Amino acid sequence: MNTIRTICFLIAALSSYAALLYRLLQLHRSWRDSAHRTLVITLLLQSLTFTMGAVALQSKSLLGIGNMAILLMHLSAVAFCISAQVILLRWSTTMEEARRKVAYWVGAGLVLDVLLTALFFMAGGPDKPSSAFDTGSDHPLILTYLLIFIVSQAVPCVTIFRQCGPYARMTTKPWLRRSLRLLSAGAVVLFLYCLARTVNILTAAFGVGIGQWKLAPSVFSALGIIIVSLSLTISSWGASSSKVLRWADSYGAYRALYPLWRDLYESSPDIVLEPPTATQVSDLHYRLHRRVVEIRDGWRELRPYIDHSAVTTLALSADSGASEESRQAFVEAARIRQALHAKRTGVSPAGSGGTNGFEERDARDFAAEVAWLAQVATAYQKLGKAQVFSLGR
Repeated sequence: MNTIRTICFLIAALSSYAALLYRLLQLHRSWRDSAHRTLVITLLLQSLTFTMGAVALQSKSLLGIGNMAILLMHLSAVAFCISAQVILLRWSTTMEEARRKVAYWVGAGLVLDVLLTALFFMAGGPDKPSSAFDTGSDHPLILTYLLIFIVSQAVPCVTIFRQCGPYARMTTKPWLRRSLRLLSAGAVVLFLYCLARTVNILTAAFGVGIGQWKLAPSVFSALGIIIVSLSLTISSWGASSSKVLRWADSYGAYRALYPLWRDLYESSPDIVLEPPTATQVSDLHYRLHRRVVEIRDGWRELRPYIDHSAVTTLALSADSGASEESRQAFVEAARIRQALHAKRTGVSPAGSGGTNGFEERDARDFAAEVAWLAQVATAYQKLGKAQVFSLGR
């Protein structure tokens, strides 16, 4: 059981240190921003909390004082919750209102830390077994200590959850909105930790065994901290990650269109505005636009060779289980392959010369156009492989 709990503490600690390191690397650019400094302090306290938790599981004393790591873990956890509340206030309220509420929360945090420290030593915390502060105890002062600690964690979870929703709707910054919603989800998971921990404490006080369910608080804690770590950093790296994902999608589409574009280019070299080069990924947005335009131009060059009378036969040969759009892509790809063969042989089909085909589709936007052409290119490549396979047989 201790092994699983240690792993949960280490996961929470590592996610906290990763978020802290990321924010520290940005600190030189935002040092004058008080909200950023508060965020760094929040992540530092979060990292300290779970580091002390891991230390407490491996060592019964720290600095020569028994259960000292547990006390430091609880004190830093209170400070972390207060600091998270402060950073939310700085994100979502005016400076004047934030100062007034921040003073209240910081004062409450100091009182709680002093009270917990006093109860810890009054209860003889250094001489008690660590399980008394872990799974619970029937000792009145230790029970009071643990319940006050849980309340100190649960109240900020509730207030953060209640505030994140309205503030997320108010902000005009999309990634800050996502950050607040993610922080709200993290508050819910950490509140579940508080509930599970309360059950552990009360069942131990009354001598009721709950077996493996004692691990639930550790799991909720680790999951909640991972979510909170993401929420406290996503507002700065989210936009960059979106650009990377969009670039990856564009590059994937650019490569997917290549087999169709290559054969159309070989059939009609004049469709290319600029000669192909080895560095195809520079200015990818422009090159993807050019590839779409060149495929369209290449299709128009094939009009005299497209056999429109064969549409019914091609449709019947398509996969009956595929969607209507996939069947249309298959028909278009087969029609292009037939037209390219007719152009190479110089034989125009009897049913050629129409204008339907790609132009029948009214794409909503460029992304929809790329998605459709990618389906046609994929079907075109599959038809080519099938043809090679049949010739090999």
